[in-house]
Amino acid sequence: MKFTQPLLPGKLIRRYKRFLADIELDDGRQVTAHCPNSGSMKTCDSPGWEVRLSQSDNPKRKLKYTWEMVHNGRCWIGINTILANKIAVEGVTNGAITELQGYEQLRTEVKYGQNSRVDLWLANDGQQCFVEVKNVTLVEEDGVYYFPDAVTTRGLKHLHELIQMLKEGHRAVMLFLIQRSDGTIFRPADHIDAEYGRMLRVAFEQGVEILPYLAQVSPEEIKVSKKIDFDLR
Repeated sequence: MKFTQPLLPGKLIRRYKRFLADIELDDGRQVTAHCPNSGSMKTCDSPGWEVRLSQSDNPKRKLKYTWEMVHNGRCWIGINTILANKIAVEGVTNGAITELQGYEQLRTEVKYGQNSRVDLWLANDGQQCFVEVKNVTLVEEDGVYYFPDAVTTRGLKHLHELIQMLKEGHRAVMLFLIQRSDGTIFRPADHIDAEYGRMLRVAFEQGVEILPYLAQVSPEEIKVSKKIDFDLR
């Protein structure tokens, strides 16, 4: 996914009220940007870190700028969860996500289960595959990528929906899109949301596939790069 316009450089002053961030641009101006991430953003929001913003000229928008990524001194971290589905779709269509190849149809935000919408729906000759995409931004000192970074009732609901799709004879996949490159392996964050970790293990035991994929993040583009190992122990 290439950015259509150059991103604006700056430094993070603070993130607050979940969806707001004050940024000092390189030209000295201070602006308030929309933060498109509802999680805790643990390990992603230290004041003084380098950031990149996109800019919109839509007069209906309350905030002109959107916070897209941050650099922690080791790598860029994509914090815009809204982009995760688009990056995943490109990863499927360009063949980067090898496990999701061979389908003739691909749609997004398809209704399924109990008043839910699945992120990706794939189909071929009557076979259906339901894929939930989760954006991963948390890495701790042990070098492990963790999800979630805050308690997620919505994430739990999606696991139950995927298990139900399995029972109906369909394929079900959890795709964890990791938008940073300074870790080594993926694990559920039991220390943050033990119930999510428990249900992810239950879902895996029943046949829900787990696909942790790294995304290569830069101010020019974000693209799926490679699959990494996961550990449910």
